[in-house]
Parts: sequence; structure tokens; C-alpha cells
Amino acid sequence: MSATTTQTTERRAALSLAGIFALRMLGLFMIYPVFAIYARRLPDATPFRVGLALGIYGLAQAICQMPLGLLSDKVGRKRVIAAGLLLFAAGSIVAACAHSVTIIILGRWLQGMGAVGSAVLALVADLTAESSRSRAMAVIGMSIGAAFGIAVVLGPVLNAEIGVPGMFWLTAVFAVFCLLLLFTAVPAPAHPIHQAETEPTPGMLLRVLRDGRLLRLDFGILAQHAILTATFLGLPFLLQHAGMSLDRQWEIYLLAFLLSGAAMFPVLARAERRGRTRTLILGSVVTIALVQGGFLIGGGLSVLIVLVSLFLIAFNFLEAVLPAQISKLAPVSVRGTAIGIYSSSQFLGLFLGGILGGWCQDRFGPIGAFAFSLVVAVAWVAVSLLFDDS
Repeated sequence: MSATTTQTTERRAALSLAGIFALRMLGLFMIYPVFAIYARRLPDATPFRVGLALGIYGLAQAICQMPLGLLSDKVGRKRVIAAGLLLFAAGSIVAACAHSVTIIILGRWLQGMGAVGSAVLALVADLTAESSRSRAMAVIGMSIGAAFGIAVVLGPVLNAEIGVPGMFWLTAVFAVFCLLLLFTAVPAPAHPIHQAETEPTPGMLLRVLRDGRLLRLDFGILAQHAILTATFLGLPFLLQHAGMSLDRQWEIYLLAFLLSGAAMFPVLARAERRGRTRTLILGSVVTIALVQGGFLIGGGLSVLIVLVSLFLIAFNFLEAVLPAQISKLAPVSVRGTAIGIYSSSQFLGLFLGGILGGWCQDRFGPIGAFAFSLVVAVAWVAVSLLFDDS
């Protein structure tokens, strides 16, 4: 195979698999800015159940992610990815047809069981040479970040047109389109090859779990996504109370993502050159803690716009830089295992943010989710300060 043909195949693999990742994430996160208000109108709704419905996806992902990645070594990547996408579509349809929070919880659990992230990354490794693999992984990382930004802006817009059930139906359509991409655009690998750089290795789990530097990052991504989920349990109500209707809240999110996009790359590049990435991470965590305190205190619409913008700028920066830190700190021989634990921690954070944030709302009222997020953020600051890279 010529070098040009190889490059074309690798480019096609990276772009098509990035599309699969991005479409799934787009469908998942579209509901975040509007789900809490929608679900509270259902007959069996309580803040705890609403939080569970939002977070249960993460628990299923945390449980299934690594086993399905290992299964793809035995039965083939595309088979596992296709089965996961079918489960994801089925869960979306269940949630779309639901008339109670309980059934939505079931649908979200099925969505989460379609945990294909590890298998997709393993397929990227199968289809790319070592020299171009980092570039392919970067394309996927950028697609995930872009999908989150687009989803949070699109959610309130689509809610006005098709509602949350319509967004679940649209998510099922995305899953079907991902299946088409998988079998028409993604090249077929010769055979699965277990690669420690991109896949978890069970025998390496203890070695990774003993590394304090990696554990600090695992705790960070867990805390970040717990805060994200809990924040969106309360934020739509807070903005609504300040005078911004649900259908217009996309304007704030769009502003925040434009600001973060403009600021992120120059700041990242400068921090890397000066060796201050860790300082910038700590500053972002402190910013998130201060924002949660601001949400607790409350204020007018202009104050909330500033707080939301700061929150999403800090969140987007951390979402971009923390995975790079894992890849940088983990030895190549255990990198896949480290990334697997990190990914499972991320999804576990989504679950904990939903269930504990919802419980705090049940116990302490509308501000409960922000109080929970503040506690988590302060703990994150403490972990960042107490555990260094030694």
C-alpha cells in the first residue's frame, strides 16, 4: 500500500470515527440545559429522580466501558461498536416514548450500556500508524469538545421546536447514522490487536491505581463531571427566575463558548511554553468553585451571565487539558489502562453529580445542587494542592 493511500485511509478512519463519537455526544448533551425543567413536570418527578435520570447514563458507561473494550479484542471492534450503537438507539427510543421519569431512567440506562468509547479508540489504533495516532486521537478529542458546545447551545433551541422527547428521537436517528458511518466510511481493520497504549490491560490496574499523579487527574475528571451534571439540575431554573426564558438560554451558552474558544488556544499555548499548565488547571478549578458560590448567592441576570460564562470557559479548558495530562503522565505500557480508568471516572462523575445533586435538591431546595457542587469543587482544590506530581 502506498504512503498516499495509507494516509488517505488513516484520515478517513479518524474523521469517520470522530463523527461517531461527536454524534453520540451531541445527542447526549442536547438535553442537559432543558431536561430538569421538562422532567419536573412528569407525574412521578422528584429532584432525586430527575438527577438519577440525568446521571444514570454515566453509571452504565462506567460499568460497561472497559469490559466492552476488552470484548472487542475477541469478537471484533465493529461488532461491539454496532451492538453498542443499537443499545444506544434503543435507550433513546424508550426515553422518547416515556411518560414518567422512571421510564426515562430505564432508557438512559440502556443508552449508557452502549459504551463503545474504548472500542472506538481501539479501532483508531488498529487503523493508524503509531506516527499518526496522536493526530487521530486529537481529531476525536476536538470533535467531542465541539459536540458538547454545539449541544448545549442547540438544546434550548430544539426544545422550543420538538421538545425533549423529540430530542431523544433525534438521538436515536444519530445512532442509526453512526451505524451507517461505521459500515460505509470506517475502513475494516485486518484484525484486532490489543495495544497497551490505547486499551485497558487488566493486569495493569493496580499499577495505575498506585500512581498518585494519575489518581489526582482521575479525581479531577470525576469532580468536573459531577459538578457539570449537578449544575444543570439547577441552572435552568436559576436563569428562568432571573427573567430569561428557557427558549432563550442558548444565547448565554453561545456567548460563553465563543469566549472560551477565543481564549483557550492562546492561553494553552502560552501555559505549555512557560510550564504553567498545572497552575492554570488550579486556577480553573478555583474559578469553578467561586462560580458555584456565586450561584448560591444569586443575583441579577447580568451577574448570572458572567458566572455561566466563567463556568463554561473553565470547564472547556479543563475538558481539553486533563486528557492530555493523562497521556503525558502515564507510561506507554499502561497508558490504555490509565485512560480507561480516567474515562470510567468521568462517567462515574456524571452519575454522582446527578444522584447526589438531585438528593441535595430534595433535602435543601433549589440551591442544593449548587451547594453540592461547591463542596465537590473545594475538595478538588484541596486535592490539587495537597498532591503534587512527585
